[in-house]
Amino acid sequence: MTMINVDRILKKIDRIPAFPATVRKVWDVMKDPDYSMNELVTVIEYDQAITANILKMSNSAYFGVRRKVSNVRDAVIYLGQANIARVVTAAGITRFYKDVKGYRLTAKALWEHSVAVALMSKILADRVYGREEPMLFTAGLIHDMGKIILGEFVFDSMQEIMNLVSHQNYSFLEAEEEVLGTNHAEIGGRVASNWNFPQEIVDAITYHHRPDLMAEGDSANAWILYLADQACMMMGLTGGMDELSYRGLGMIMSKFSIGHREFEEKIVSLFEDLANARELINLVDATREK
Repeated sequence: MTMINVDRILKKIDRIPAFPATVRKVWDVMKDPDYSMNELVTVIEYDQAITANILKMSNSAYFGVRRKVSNVRDAVIYLGQANIARVVTAAGITRFYKDVKGYRLTAKALWEHSVAVALMSKILADRVYGREEPMLFTAGLIHDMGKIILGEFVFDSMQEIMNLVSHQNYSFLEAEEEVLGTNHAEIGGRVASNWNFPQEIVDAITYHHRPDLMAEGDSANAWILYLADQACMMMGLTGGMDELSYRGLGMIMSKFSIGHREFEEKIVSLFEDLANARELINLVDATREK
């Protein structure tokens, strides 16, 4: 049964549409420190759906633009390089979100959780690295993409999975692995790999529940993503019915020398960011209404 499930799951991954070409072109343009603003605007404007979403987000209080943004050129000018990369990425990713019955998740709830994890990853990266880590924002937005793939399989096997969680002390991830032959984090990593994302993003997603299983000396990104995910679940911004049915990794706070009071302060910062980022969070509802 497990082998059949894995085969069906892998085939479903292969049917996922390619990552938006517009987002990739924007990333490529912005790799050149001397990129032309006209070229960047032209690439973005070519995709009407992404353009519409960018304009919605650009006027969010989160980005602190002091004047009304009504066109892509103004967005590029007033948002700045880091923020324009974030809004373009978010605008392109929303198209993949849908209701996931296996985890009792609406597309809106899954997107809100993903945005929260992305924003918290940024807050924690500033603390851990002393700088921005753009890949973490992208990893945060798509860290639970595996749930969209596994949803129907989890739904069909829910009783078996929950029996393991409730009666045999399995984590939800371990129960997925036992029943389905894989788990949503691993599948999310495979999706990122199929999209030719950098290995650091693939690894961060694959190990976002178990960064302790990564090879010694690997990037801290998976640890930061794990901590961001845990923070959001503690706040009630959950990624589904699996919620806190995971192994807690107590060593993570000492790994980054973050005290409980400081961690609470970071969570307060996330509350403030989320309150200012409603346009970003509401993107999925707007996309589904079209």
